[in-house]
Amino acid sequence: MNTLTGMPRDINGEVDRKFVEALARGLDILRAFNPGDGFLGNQEIAQRTGLPKSSISRLTYTLTSLGYLTYSTRLEKYQLGAGVLALGYAFVSNLAIRQVANPQMKELSVETGTSIGLADRDRLDMIYVDHCAPKDIVTFKKDIGDKIPMATTAAGRAYLVALSEEERDFFLRHFKEKLGDKFDAVKAGIDQALESYKEFGYCHSWGDWERDTNAIAVPLKLTQGQIYVFNAGGPAFRLSKEFLGGEVAPQLKSMVRNIEATLIRF
Repeated sequence: MNTLTGMPRDINGEVDRKFVEALARGLDILRAFNPGDGFLGNQEIAQRTGLPKSSISRLTYTLTSLGYLTYSTRLEKYQLGAGVLALGYAFVSNLAIRQVANPQMKELSVETGTSIGLADRDRLDMIYVDHCAPKDIVTFKKDIGDKIPMATTAAGRAYLVALSEEERDFFLRHFKEKLGDKFDAVKAGIDQALESYKEFGYCHSWGDWERDTNAIAVPLKLTQGQIYVFNAGGPAFRLSKEFLGGEVAPQLKSMVRNIEATLIRF
């Protein structure tokens, strides 16, 4: 089942009768909190989720009772609770691919002077589950849990190329709905990524997401169907297209092959 906000439907657009809307609304509230947010009030949560305030009041009360939110009586606002951290830690600590990949990611980051990330999909975004960066690339360091858009980043495009055509079309429909007039330009970038992957074995984003950032990415599809993406990038002034494509890409692809081989035996 594919789950995007407000979309309890399968790839063919049919309503999924197993979908529990009340649970989805509660999770939408937790997803409304971004890194650095601090406290959010019901009005802010309503604006971010599109949910009615009456529903939010009941859901935030329940989530607070369960420890997934904490409530400030002084501010009359909420922040994420320790229950969310426990879930996130359990996920990351039990992620076999992260345990296998991290040492190799650190080594490649040092050798190439690039930021190396491991990302998974979160709705229409990619979310970092691990990240390594040289000490001198302060502006390009990412934390676990940071999100980047799927449609315009190398990591997101690499995820898309690993999908079947039917699955990719599903995401393209939602990109079109979300992006409106900007979709055609974004779609052209995705099409270029498909061609790049067919020819060179990696996807790229030359300033498409952030003007001063260049990046390449390679997907890894596990035997059980889960797709992860490894990316390499950083400031465009020090990481040219030629350097990333000619020097870093072969090493990134080799690293992904090594990780895949190790996971098969894991």
